[in-house]
Amino acid sequence: MFSGKATKPTFKCYLPPVQTDVRKAIEPSVKKLEPKLLPGEIVVNEVNFVRKCINAEGSQDDLWGKLICTNFKVSFIPQDAPLKQRSQLSHLLFGEHDIPLTCLEQVVTVNDTKGKKKVLGSNKKLKFNPTELILYSKDLRIIRFCFDQAGPESAKKVCLAIAHYSHPADLQLLFGFEYQGRRYHECKGERVKGATPRGGIHTPIFDRPSDWDREIKRTGASEWRVCAINEGYAISSSLPEYAVVPVSLADQDLKNYSVFFLDNRIPLWCWNHPNGSALVRMANICDPLQQRKIEQKIFTAITKSHPQRCDVIKLDLDKFLPNIQDIQAAFVKIRQICVIDAFEESEERWLSSIENSRWIEHVRAFLKFSADVIFHLDGNNISVVLQEEEDRDLNCVVSSLAQLMLDPHYRSIIGFQSLVQKEWVMAGHRFLDRCNHLNKSDKEESPLFMLFLDCVWQMMNQYPAAFEFTEAYLTVLSDSMWIPLFSTFLFNSSKQRAQYFMDFAKNKAIPQGEDHVVYFPPVWNWSQQFSNKDLTLFNNPMYVGKGAACVQNGEVKTFKRTKKTYSSTLRGTPASLRNGVKDSEDTLPRRGSLVSELKSLTPVKDESPSERFYREWFARPVDQHGLLIPLLMPSHMALWKLFFLRWVSEACISGGGPITTYHKLSQLVDEIDMLQSQLRQYKGPSPSTPLSSPCGPPSDQRRMYFKASSHHDPATPPDFLTSTFPFTPRGNLCRRSLQGTPISKFLNGARIWLSTETLANDTV
Repeated sequence: MFSGKATKPTFKCYLPPVQTDVRKAIEPSVKKLEPKLLPGEIVVNEVNFVRKCINAEGSQDDLWGKLICTNFKVSFIPQDAPLKQRSQLSHLLFGEHDIPLTCLEQVVTVNDTKGKKKVLGSNKKLKFNPTELILYSKDLRIIRFCFDQAGPESAKKVCLAIAHYSHPADLQLLFGFEYQGRRYHECKGERVKGATPRGGIHTPIFDRPSDWDREIKRTGASEWRVCAINEGYAISSSLPEYAVVPVSLADQDLKNYSVFFLDNRIPLWCWNHPNGSALVRMANICDPLQQRKIEQKIFTAITKSHPQRCDVIKLDLDKFLPNIQDIQAAFVKIRQICVIDAFEESEERWLSSIENSRWIEHVRAFLKFSADVIFHLDGNNISVVLQEEEDRDLNCVVSSLAQLMLDPHYRSIIGFQSLVQKEWVMAGHRFLDRCNHLNKSDKEESPLFMLFLDCVWQMMNQYPAAFEFTEAYLTVLSDSMWIPLFSTFLFNSSKQRAQYFMDFAKNKAIPQGEDHVVYFPPVWNWSQQFSNKDLTLFNNPMYVGKGAACVQNGEVKTFKRTKKTYSSTLRGTPASLRNGVKDSEDTLPRRGSLVSELKSLTPVKDESPSERFYREWFARPVDQHGLLIPLLMPSHMALWKLFFLRWVSEACISGGGPITTYHKLSQLVDEIDMLQSQLRQYKGPSPSTPLSSPCGPPSDQRRMYFKASSHHDPATPPDFLTSTFPFTPRGNLCRRSLQGTPISKFLNGARIWLSTETLANDTV
């Protein structure tokens, strides 16, 4: 006999549900489903009665509506508009169910009845009527549409249209050129009324000598100057028009030397350390017979720019770091593991599969190499020349990471954006080829910028208070690579950008001499994409910026970074030591580094200078506005979950993840801001401080996304918070489910059934 309590069925049916004819139910209101179009955007093709799959487990949550292909995006308009997802970032340029055409990796059509499947390209024909469309996107989404009730010919036409417009034959066919041309003329009146320089963008673009001059002064590089020999791209097609070179090198000498470098790329100055050492990047010298002679002349000039005339060290990145093919292969593998493969089928080997993809290994390799650069610049006080064959890929990653570790300016939002602009955009990184915007050649595709962002996240994960921006900002920045409305990630070089802009301005009747930042802006004007409310998600509540208030001995004081604390960690006495004794506030060991502290007191046999440098640095308290060196043991590296797993419902934790900490800290910081505002109001405004409201600044001017809660609000986080916030997996990752029951599920179900049978018999 069985027990009286019935057990729940453990076997799940995977047969497709019986389809009902929904056409009659939704047909009367189909005409209302009209897309929201941007200026210059047109509908190319559309099909009604389409079902968007929300998850692979069943169709009960699926949405019915219209599928539309425009010259900018694939858009799905649900028949019954669902409630707005509070847990999702709202984009101003496209909707929740939209995806830009440049974001599409693959367009796959399926006919289950005939058992056919085809990947569509620009000129490929489709010989069967599709019953399903699967879109694989470059931001790791998998979106499925079913044509159960749709007209077969209409479904075929919209699939072919999506495939065609996602493979443009030329860069000028991207929607951004049409959109920005229309936008320029529509907004002309507004610009005249309240004109702001460079369209209100505060990030330096480094396309003018003045931007480089400011950077020279900011870093104290007094022995370096702005050079204009490449003006009009007279020397090199891949270099910017203006570059920084040693004062001791004359323009004519640089012109003579340039012919020996690949693509005539003369060495580029990146950054200057306060101790005088410089970070320089350069391409390979083509003529082996002239290599030693040319290098000697270049290195002599760099040595003269150093106050102590210290030596120069050359680091060859091609010898010690993975190449672009290795990086692409690793990214394909980790995407397969995290997104494409069903987690339930690979969970037992999931962690080892992540490790075997070698993605995190490559991230660690770039961080380690960058830390070695830091040792030479900061520890050895010598200039470093980064050499790569073309100086357009690996050098971008390493030079950016080195500066991020050394200079706190680049850990602010504006500073970080200027770093990307300087070391990636103007230095000639091939964004068009590496992002494969035209879907032409997979051989040139490689996610180097994505790898750089992952390296930045690893540092943020270890030093969360040192960065002004959040991981949501980094994720949104990675997504912006696939939006063709901004100039930042569209081109291979400054020259290519200038050529396209010249034709664009002529075709769109834009006056000659107009600033290209105004008529085709970079991505850094985030207000074009997000509301002020959503932009506050970029602000890190833990960040202690220059001039930020802190409490010390019961008094509110302002943090000021002195030049001494920013200087080399091996010179002088640490700021935390006074007469050989640590201050009381520095008595706690940092990051569990008791072992490091003990090692610092004991001489280590056969210790190399670099090991001693790292040991002494890790033994000291972290200066959030000084040098940062990441921990590089494999156990210190982590998977960037918000990027790789944000669409995976199995990894979505309701009310969990880092967002819960972010929520509480944001509320606390907002409450502090409110109290400080009220305190200023109580004391009376100073001549430089405007009078504020007794209740603090208006809600739309506050810098935290989550506002301070009142005493009546519940202490628990909002129910819409999940570990994937501000993104949602709903409808963004729907893999095809196999008909029937997978063997692992069957065996698992059999084990459960046997155990329940045994328990039931035991109760007899």
